Amino acid sequence: MKKIKILFVCLGNICRSPAAQGVMQRLVDERGLGKQFEIDSAGTYSGHRGQLPDPRMRRHASRRSYNLTHRARPIDYSDFDYFDVIVAMDESNRRNLMRMAGCPAHERKIVMMGDYIVKLRAHYDYVPDPYYEGAEGFELVLDLLEDACSNLLNRFSTTN
Repeated sequence: MKKIKILFVCLGNICRSPAAQGVMQRLVDERGLGKQFEIDSAGTYSGHRGQLPDPRMRRHASRRSYNLTHRARPIDYSDFDYFDVIVAMDESNRRNLMRMAGCPAHERKIVMMGDYIVKLRAHYDYVPDPYYEGAEGFELVLDLLEDACSNLLNRFSTTN
């Protein structure tokens, strides 16, 4: 069975994408699918390279029992070959990824996280950046990610 490799991408790889990685990894592990999936995250901006996720995101995530230990890294061109699916948190990230993709095969791997949001779909078709928001921004992001990751995993676990 081929392992499905998913890469979550936001701007700095310190809030949304490492949280998505943590949420998805826990869902995969809880469903006993660890051998079928590889989950990672990256950013389109390299200024936070090597940093842990934002302390506010780690704090809010830990309240939901997520332990975010990923170190920020920028997306690399080799990621387009390696990963099966590259998930953009918002339209700006998608545009940046499309510019980097370089060929139609790579472009087809890029999907929007908002496409998997169901519960708050009437209000959100993307995952907003909580960096300049208060506590409610981080909680909203985690709500959106829990919903979207569950739906994304359902898509791939039923086709695999």
